[in-house]
Amino acid sequence: MFRPDGAFSGFAVDDLDAAHRFYADTLGLQVEVLEGSGFLRLHLASEGSILVYGKPHHEPASFTVLNFPVADVEAAVDDLRARGVETKIYDDADIPTDSRGIMHEGGPLIAWFRDPAGNVLAVLEE
Repeated sequence: MFRPDGAFSGFAVDDLDAAHRFYADTLGLQVEVLEGSGFLRLHLASEGSILVYGKPHHEPASFTVLNFPVADVEAAVDDLRARGVETKIYDDADIPTDSRGIMHEGGPLIAWFRDPAGNVLAVLEE
């Protein structure tokens, strides 16, 4: 019988060691190495988790794979940039962002950034 209990999401990266360093050291998430499996588990404050797995010939997702809700996007962008994370990843008119990568139109304030594998992540104002 199908039961949705314990559901989780996952995404691929091209370098598990780089992903581990980025998610643990740069972003400050609790990262568990699943020994012998080639997987990482990102533990979220919401008590959910994300499975991260290595994939040969990885191509980054063309959409946001992980969102981090924050009380203040401007402050979160300042903090990310201080940690060496680039938040200005879109330069086209389809996604109008300011000089720091924050979109002020069409919904909550949001800024996107990439992990070392090129996957798109975001901070968005609650």
